[in-house]
Amino acid sequence: MQTFPLGSFHVGRVGFGAMQLPGPGVFGPPRDHDQAIAVLRRAVELGINHIDTSQFYGPDVANQLIREALHPYPADLALVSKVGARRDEVGAWLPAQEPDELRAGIEENLRTLGTDKLAAVNLRVHGDDPGAPAQVDRELFDRQLDAMIKARDEGLIGGIGLSSVVAEHLRIALDRTEIVCVQNAYNLVDRTSQPVLDACIEHDIAFVPFFPLGSAFVADNPVLGHPAVKREAEKLGRTPAQIALAWTLSVAPNVLLIPGTSSVKHLEENTAVADIVLDDDVKRELDAAA
Repeated sequence: MQTFPLGSFHVGRVGFGAMQLPGPGVFGPPRDHDQAIAVLRRAVELGINHIDTSQFYGPDVANQLIREALHPYPADLALVSKVGARRDEVGAWLPAQEPDELRAGIEENLRTLGTDKLAAVNLRVHGDDPGAPAQVDRELFDRQLDAMIKARDEGLIGGIGLSSVVAEHLRIALDRTEIVCVQNAYNLVDRTSQPVLDACIEHDIAFVPFFPLGSAFVADNPVLGHPAVKREAEKLGRTPAQIALAWTLSVAPNVLLIPGTSSVKHLEENTAVADIVLDDDVKRELDAAA
């Protein structure tokens, strides 16, 4: 599998996202504990060395499953988390954006994962619309960066990432420090974050798209239902999800996938997308699908 730098790690371009391991709504215990453990162990067997998680997945559940399945961790395994949110007692997603909350989130991730350092931690920036990148609040963002830089300089995290940001966030951050990755929503039909991806390409920063198969919170999926995706899947004997993921990989060499699943079968299908080559005509049609 091709690799790309993620801080001090070189990770395979297909990783694993742990968001689907907890129960419904990313809240509470998994439907099948043993299956969740099996998925994580199979991921490492398949050569995956980039796992994306967060303490607020569950909360605690995803991290505890990762620890149970994989601790002590392989030396080449990049554990990447995120801070900037929390859950209440009924599972609602709430912002946790103040510097002391970011620091507490980093420490909680370390505790629940049972490690003294994370490969990277993403600062998840929140705005008024939880489904869209936040606009820049310069005073708050500077204070947030202060907290992230301090955690890195103290050795708690290997690198600083950003999530749900606009290009201006990235420009401000790069004026102050190194950024090792950016996580934004991006897929075949939603390329709102193209300017952010372009900036990541320019600065050789890993871009980690979430919702690469479309939002999990909409009924009709325009990515998996796209005619070209369905046609190419049938032609190659693949699933529409595999074709959509393969297209996302083809966009740029700095794109790192973290598809999530609680199924070993789907995990194996997701990992296999690294071997799919889309022909030029299909690639052009999918490129024009936004």
